[in-house]
Amino acid sequence: MSLPRRRFLQLTAGAAALPLVSHIAGAQDYPTRPVRIIVGFAAGGTLDIIARMWGQWLSERFGQPFVVENRPGGGGNIGTEAVVRAPPDGYTLLLVGSPNMINATLYEKLNLNFIRDIAPIASTDRAPLLMEVNPAFPAKSVPEFIAYAKANPGKINMASAGTGTGQHVAGELFKMMAGVDMTHVPYRSAGPALTDLIGGQVQIMFDALPASIDHVRAGRLRALAVTTATRSEALPDIPTVGDFVPGYEASAVHGLGAPKDTPAVIVDKLNKAINSALAESKTKARLADLGLTVLAGSPAEFGKLIAEETEKWGKVVKFSGAKPD
Repeated sequence: MSLPRRRFLQLTAGAAALPLVSHIAGAQDYPTRPVRIIVGFAAGGTLDIIARMWGQWLSERFGQPFVVENRPGGGGNIGTEAVVRAPPDGYTLLLVGSPNMINATLYEKLNLNFIRDIAPIASTDRAPLLMEVNPAFPAKSVPEFIAYAKANPGKINMASAGTGTGQHVAGELFKMMAGVDMTHVPYRSAGPALTDLIGGQVQIMFDALPASIDHVRAGRLRALAVTTATRSEALPDIPTVGDFVPGYEASAVHGLGAPKDTPAVIVDKLNKAINSALAESKTKARLADLGLTVLAGSPAEFGKLIAEETEKWGKVVKFSGAKPD
């Protein structure tokens, strides 16, 4: 006996909807197993420090491990591509940083389009960089440094964690706006660069504040200025570069992203959890201790910030003529 046509169509439609219903239910139950947070750089740097902080907090919040996995190489592109190629199920996340926005212009050919291929989840913080020198360096302020650099063109070596990193482009922006000449010395990561700065092999570095603040407090490095538009609460006595070079601003922004097409219910769930943490006094205190400022917002607002930072650093990369190592 054949089924009435209307009943047949109802059953067919119901069967077709089952995978979608199952998918939504699975997203709502997220996470049910460990989640990876990919960092495109080696352990010990600023991105790694921030990722491990969020890994611990999200593990406590959701009752599932959020495990940090370092995938260094290619200026962060290897780790980013691993996330782009991962299933869009919320179980592979990316610790987003300024290198992602710089690389869009630095690399002529990439296997990904960051703005298109990564779904922004939430911004977390903005990190000042420190314009810092070895304590033996003769300049004790930004004006003294500019005067010394102009009197000794090309004789100052500027360290960075690599071509196209935040440290590099912050220095290039300073060169562009202050009208000074410095020789860029790229390292494979921030750690060796800091070691040589402390040892006096190079003269200056624009490094992320969280990685350098303990060296400054211990007197191993001298901070001339912070690179953000306002002073850092962590080092309130240190002026801004903009106090002496009007209009200068450079900072690293961080957040979490996921492969495109990750279900909106998962993105929203993570966004709400992260913003909830950023509103807590304990999280604010931890970020402040690292010299970071809270940067909460919606996924759309984070996407807009990524686009703005990509455009800004694209101009600096073109000015510098930088090419990937």
